[in-house]
Amino acid sequence: MTSLVQRPLALVIAVGWKARLGYAVLVAALIYMVVLPLYRLQSLAFGDGARGYRAQYGRADIGEVIWTTVQLALASVVIALVLGTLLAFATSRLPQRFSFLRMVPVLPIVMPAVANIVGWAFLLSPGPGYLNAAMRQLPWWDHLDSGPVDVYSATWIIILTGFGLTSFVYLFVSAGMAAISAEHLEAAQTSGSSTIGVFFRVVLPLLRPSLIYGAGVALLLGLGQFTGPLLLGANTGVKVLTTEMYRRVSESPADFAAAAAAGSPLVVLGLLVVLAQKLLLGDQTRFVTHGGKAFKSTPTRSWWAVTFVVAYGVVALLLPLVGLVLVSLMPYWSASLSLDLFSLDNFRTLFATPDIIDAVVTSIVAASVAVVFCVPIGFAIANLLVRGRRYRVLRIVADLVSALPLGIPAVIFGVGFLLTYTQPPIILYGTRTVIILVYIVLMIPFATRLQMTAMLALGETYIEASATSGANPLTTNVRIVFPLMRPAILSAVALMFILLTHEFAASLLVRSPTTQVMGTRLFDLWSNGSYPLVAAMALLMTVVTGVGVAVAMVVGGRNVLDNL
Repeated sequence: MTSLVQRPLALVIAVGWKARLGYAVLVAALIYMVVLPLYRLQSLAFGDGARGYRAQYGRADIGEVIWTTVQLALASVVIALVLGTLLAFATSRLPQRFSFLRMVPVLPIVMPAVANIVGWAFLLSPGPGYLNAAMRQLPWWDHLDSGPVDVYSATWIIILTGFGLTSFVYLFVSAGMAAISAEHLEAAQTSGSSTIGVFFRVVLPLLRPSLIYGAGVALLLGLGQFTGPLLLGANTGVKVLTTEMYRRVSESPADFAAAAAAGSPLVVLGLLVVLAQKLLLGDQTRFVTHGGKAFKSTPTRSWWAVTFVVAYGVVALLLPLVGLVLVSLMPYWSASLSLDLFSLDNFRTLFATPDIIDAVVTSIVAASVAVVFCVPIGFAIANLLVRGRRYRVLRIVADLVSALPLGIPAVIFGVGFLLTYTQPPIILYGTRTVIILVYIVLMIPFATRLQMTAMLALGETYIEASATSGANPLTTNVRIVFPLMRPAILSAVALMFILLTHEFAASLLVRSPTTQVMGTRLFDLWSNGSYPLVAAMALLMTVVTGVGVAVAMVVGGRNVLDNL
């Protein structure tokens, strides 16, 4: 009798230790992939009497670089907050037959940032920019030889960055707006408040949690902005910390210590933003607005909402696409357009260039393989965070480490991986493997968050019923949890693939001349002045991403973009 009792007890203890050991291996692998590159960067920066910090912060212009970084981030966040909030309010007021316009504020995320930036450069470059050339035909600007807009200035880098961040703020604010009870709006309207009054007196205060969280994420993205300052600010001396990091490792000889020191303020500021979010939000229960009424009133529909959303779509998405299409059809980029010169020669050249095709294949392969690894890693971390209450230390460490790639700019991970994998014991420089590894690290927060949300929504009932029926954890996951989480997992797969086909900052650091992805190959064409090929390449990237979006909507549903 005693042996019959002891046998199941021993089995439970053995299973518990196996699970603990498995989670310990998972956390150790996470630390190796995420923390080791950052540790090596900092140890190098502090080495030799903090030579890296002395080299980077002993320069006369470092104050200007830091001020430009902060200025660009804060100003672009303000633009994004205003536009994102107005767009969220406008899409909630769209007439029923124009409800499809709700996807317009999200579409700029689908367009690769590098394609968007070069599209605007083709429109607003002081000399050959098409919009500038058109504006110079107006009576008050007909005396100008260039301009009136200079897209290479800090002001326009801020504006374009703000447009790019608007979609992220919109996603957070629109989700918060959807949670506002119709009772509050109904009460305000019944009391005689206008639409503007409802927005400022009711909607805006209730959106405080969404605004703070969205502003925090946008500020982190703004501080780590890289594409705009690199492509537009290089010739006019607009420097930020991320471009300083790239310059330090791309010049000869490369100075990894100074590059690591340059990125340190971004890491510190990222942590401060996360702490500020928690302090400002405080007790979130006071923002709960759900009431007990069993009906939901229909919000007022407005034509101004249609106009505003369409205008945003034209400016943020259509105009840069037009710039890309025009240049891609021309044999050269100039202020004058001639329909007689239009041809598809640039696309033929593109598809006849082997290294460009290799870059496209590398982007797709690297993104696909990274996603395949990210799904089980994210599931295991989510499982530890949701159900691993017995493993408190491992749970806390996994939570912190898996969230790090969200707060730290991708370019810092790019430099860290370049340093880590160009020296023993593991040398991977010049291979697709190092690109895949950095992609996995960048996507861990997305894989974890999306699956953790679905796991929390699933609850414990199914798992407890399965365990009561005698199933072990593996059987429960395979037969119960995976099928129920299938939509969330497929949505995560599709979304990660889209984000990775865009990736540019980290890829630029870990690529080699023989191993490129689409974004880095486009940058090389831009640096060489092959602008028509740049436009054709940017359109090719957009098409590849568009195909990814189509697949995402097929496997993840029509609302897949809302999960970005």
